[in-house]
Amino acid sequence: MSELDTQRLRQLELLFAAFNRHDGAGVMAVMTDDVVFDAAAGPEACGRRISGAADVRAAFETTFATFPDVSWECTRHAVFGDRGISEWIFRATAKDGSRIEAEGVDLFGFRGDKIVSKSAFRKDRPALPAKGAA
Repeated sequence: MSELDTQRLRQLELLFAAFNRHDGAGVMAVMTDDVVFDAAAGPEACGRRISGAADVRAAFETTFATFPDVSWECTRHAVFGDRGISEWIFRATAKDGSRIEAEGVDLFGFRGDKIVSKSAFRKDRPALPAKGAA
C-alpha cells in the first residue's frame, strides 16, 4: 500500500471515530472545503446532494441532534487510488423510541489526503419497535 493510500485509510478511520463522538469539527477536519455529500435518501437520483463544508457539517450535526445515540459500526474500510469505501451498520433510536439498524456503505473520493466526496447508501429497512415494546 502506498503512503498516500495509508493516509487516506487513516482519514476514513478518523472520520468514523468523529461520527461516533458526534464531533462535527472532527468530521470536517478530514474533508475539503468544497466537499460534496450525497445523502442516502432524498428527492434526487443521488439522494440529497449537499455541497460545501458548512452545509455538510450542518447535515451531520442535524443527524447527531435527531438521533442522540446514533452510531456507525464500521466493518471494513478500503482505499484504491483516489477512491475509498467504508462498510458499516447504522444504529439509532428515533424520538418515538423506534430503532433503526441497517447496513450501509459509503463511497468516497479523495483529493490528496482529504475527502472531497461522500456518497451514502443504506438498506431500506422498516424501523424496529422501541425496546420493551410488544
